Amino acid sequence: MSGNVCAGCRDENTLPFEFKMAFQPIVDVSARRVWGYEALIRGTNGESAHSILSQVTEENRYRFDQRARVMAIETAGQLFGHDDIMLSINFMPNAVYEPNACIQKSLAAARRANFPHKRLMFEFTENEKMTDTQHVKRIVAAYRKLGFITALDDFGAGYAGLGLLSQMQPDLIKIDMELLRDIHLSQPKQVIIAGLVQIANALDIVVLAEGVENEAELTVLRAAGITLFQGYYFAKPGLMSLPHVSGVDLSLDRAAI
Repeated sequence: MSGNVCAGCRDENTLPFEFKMAFQPIVDVSARRVWGYEALIRGTNGESAHSILSQVTEENRYRFDQRARVMAIETAGQLFGHDDIMLSINFMPNAVYEPNACIQKSLAAARRANFPHKRLMFEFTENEKMTDTQHVKRIVAAYRKLGFITALDDFGAGYAGLGLLSQMQPDLIKIDMELLRDIHLSQPKQVIIAGLVQIANALDIVVLAEGVENEAELTVLRAAGITLFQGYYFAKPGLMSLPHVSGVDLSLDRAAI
């Protein structure tokens, strides 16, 4: 297959549904700043991601994945300004036919939005069953060559866990929120997270804790050595906007973020 052409890339049909993007901040508590924002799918009136994703089929998956990437980049270009803030985009590995070909629309959107490649992070989730692990490895390798950061979302849930981590070795892992929920009340969870942080550090992989909902969870996770956080404790996603960051513990200078 050519590096610049694939059948899916020539699919210009419209989607049978509309959607928008919401942006949720990722906070670096050590640097006391917003590190980036994750672009999240929402309905046109703010309906849940499920209301949109439930309409994605085998036939329209590629078109949806491409349109979501382009919308995320173009909207971020309007909202972020020129600060050194990352944009995290979810992608469907099973919607990527050929990595270097399927990324072309995203690259074109980044050029139009004047959004540098080094500020783009692509997340794939282990909750989406991967029919071809080698194909996903090729995607990760290709994206790295293009200067993107790659992230494994929902780590600790789904199909592969440490096995997938050993094969992919992404730049960043986002620990599944179920492992973090009420971690201050669970010694087993604390031990597991401490072990994951140690493994990630040894592999030179950054750890992000997502779904943080209260200060007690944040305190335990910070003590474990995690510095990147995302969750309702900081901000709910803003529909086509950047929400105000709040609910930060007193050791974090709010004015700095």
